[in-house]
Amino acid sequence: MRGLDDTDRGIVRLLLEDARRPFSDIAEEVGLSAPAVSDRVDRLQEMGIVRGFTLDLDRSLLRAGVPVLVEIDAEPGRAAAVRDGLADADAVEHVFRTADGRVTVTATVPQAEVSDLLDAHVDLNDVDSYEVRLVADSEWTPGLGTAEFAPECAECGNTVDEEGERTVLDGDSYYFCCGSCESRFVDHYESLKEGA
Repeated sequence: MRGLDDTDRGIVRLLLEDARRPFSDIAEEVGLSAPAVSDRVDRLQEMGIVRGFTLDLDRSLLRAGVPVLVEIDAEPGRAAAVRDGLADADAVEHVFRTADGRVTVTATVPQAEVSDLLDAHVDLNDVDSYEVRLVADSEWTPGLGTAEFAPECAECGNTVDEEGERTVLDGDSYYFCCGSCESRFVDHYESLKEGA
């Protein structure tokens, strides 16, 4: 299984700057042909590194309320439910869940209506407390740095390196550190599928 090389990183950096950039422009920057760039982007999507191409709205030009940062202390074991509920809200832009059970949300809401947002999307029994801060400004600057491709083995949890395996089952990619992990996982997957 092939990992990321400098050309892949260059393509991702250029797409992060402008996801609508033509492959021919990217090809000039990275020293490949446009079809080769297209093939690499397809491979990055198959690997799950590139999940989609998104739109970045400048909310300062729209009237939709005020931008807020909401920090929520969830009841023990309920942070994932709070995160999931808020992730579906139109007003919410980002949702983060920390290991200590805190959920942080950026959203744009009408003034003084954060409690309505929470009430509409979260079981308030799952919330211990929350704090709201007005956002003065924000900037989203995703970057790749020198990141290496290192998914977790779907069977044992070890890090998968370039010698690992990738299998697609029912349209989803699974990564394995070795052939035996892949075999055990696929066998178990298929037996569960047959029993369903």
